[in-house]
Amino acid sequence: MIENGVGNLDQNMNEVPMLTVKGVSKAFPGVQALDKVNFEAFAGQVTALLGENGAGKSTLMKILSGVYKADEGDISLNGVKIQPQNPHQAQDLGISIIYQEFNLTPNQNVFTNIFLGREPMIKGLLGKLGFVDSVHMRQYSNKLLSQVGARFSNDRLVNNLSVAEQQMVEIAKALSVKSKVIIMDEPTSALGKEEVKVLFDIIQDLKSQGLAIIFITHRLEEVFEIADRAIVFRDGRWAGEVKVAEATAEQIIGLMVGRALDRSQVHEHVMATQDVVLKVQNLNRKGVLHDINFELHRGEILGLAGLVGAGRTETARALFGADRIDKGEIFINGKQVEIVSPDSAVKAGLALVPEGRQTQGLVLIQTVERNIALPNLDMLSHNAIVNQGKMRQVVQNYVTALNIRTPSLEQRVLNLSGGNQQKVVLAKWLASNPKVLILDEPTRGIDVGAKAEVYEIMNELVQQGIGVIMISSEMPEILAISDRILVMYEGRIMGELTRANATQERIMTLASGKVLEAI
Repeated sequence: MIENGVGNLDQNMNEVPMLTVKGVSKAFPGVQALDKVNFEAFAGQVTALLGENGAGKSTLMKILSGVYKADEGDISLNGVKIQPQNPHQAQDLGISIIYQEFNLTPNQNVFTNIFLGREPMIKGLLGKLGFVDSVHMRQYSNKLLSQVGARFSNDRLVNNLSVAEQQMVEIAKALSVKSKVIIMDEPTSALGKEEVKVLFDIIQDLKSQGLAIIFITHRLEEVFEIADRAIVFRDGRWAGEVKVAEATAEQIIGLMVGRALDRSQVHEHVMATQDVVLKVQNLNRKGVLHDINFELHRGEILGLAGLVGAGRTETARALFGADRIDKGEIFINGKQVEIVSPDSAVKAGLALVPEGRQTQGLVLIQTVERNIALPNLDMLSHNAIVNQGKMRQVVQNYVTALNIRTPSLEQRVLNLSGGNQQKVVLAKWLASNPKVLILDEPTRGIDVGAKAEVYEIMNELVQQGIGVIMISSEMPEILAISDRILVMYEGRIMGELTRANATQERIMTLASGKVLEAI
């Protein structure tokens, strides 16, 4: 089959496939998630699975890992048909998955999480009485953490780890299982540059051991760096397959979105006004933030750059009242405001789209309508009674304006794609009519097409006079989107760059704690 000039590969790149999927379909209420898709993964190769959010990637991976059951189709591992009934059975068969959204127990320590459900018992009578071999668990987990480049103790509670550190625990947990196939769903989305390099070194080692790696990512540069083959899904169907060494980014994007996409024009620069909508003076939080000072202008996108742990998210949380501050002053439109909680931040005119949309931004089991309405009930109520008609109209307006793809307003957010979930988070805060919108990794884990839609939304917001603070770990994004860039290092602002003089080299210099020479 040929599509967009790209056809099937020779199927003997590594002899026969280790994993084969033929004609697999899966439907949910109102959604055909997969429609007779085919997929193959070979031993000693990285197969990238690409596509827009909602293309069916995660659904297939959940079928392979035993979370869902396929409605039809066959799955074979080393030539033997399998049908995993649950994740434990999938692991026993030799298939492990690292999810983009972490599958960890936050109130337990690291080594307990790595061995959760597979705890080794002490030999002899104590083992028969249910005593686990914690010495072995500690020793082996230390070895695994060292493999992934972690520098934290395996005694630490997961809840006290950063997002990047929790991702490392997930990778270590997957490595602890003797697997033939390892699925990695956006494994680099929360990692810094050096941590990604460590992960890629691990992947190369796994390839040399003959494992088949399935790598889901929305970062095309990663595909060209680590993958051997790329398979593209679109709208729940197989859209094409390429040998990465012979493909171009334009070919892959064409397969993903079914249209040409100009990635160079992601932000139509709009001259911000001189009006200061947000002013922050001497913001401090002991051991975390140190003398944070900056201004945000009306109609401006202010980028916040830095390496993992630099204090970007901590700054956002402090401004939004999610974390306490020891001292500092915040001014909205020239008026000092006291922000002691997210509620007081919203009343002052701030909104925060958090980094973890599923854990912090949404109530997954609730509907699209209820998620968007939740922080806006005061506006939608009279005498403590919600005006159902007004609520539905407001929600429908934002679903339409943001092009949220959902079968109905009653659809549970859990069943939406990542890109549409992100737009639901945006919708609920835009409905509050904020003066300042803080976006923490707004395009993390969403596809190329959805990213373009988020950028378009941001352009419209600044044209309306809203001030936007955007935190992003993607260097091309921070450079393309921002009117100005603040670079953080260890809880401090190391410097400010204008749109005209910002480069990757200058950002990395500041992000490494070094002072720039005069520009």
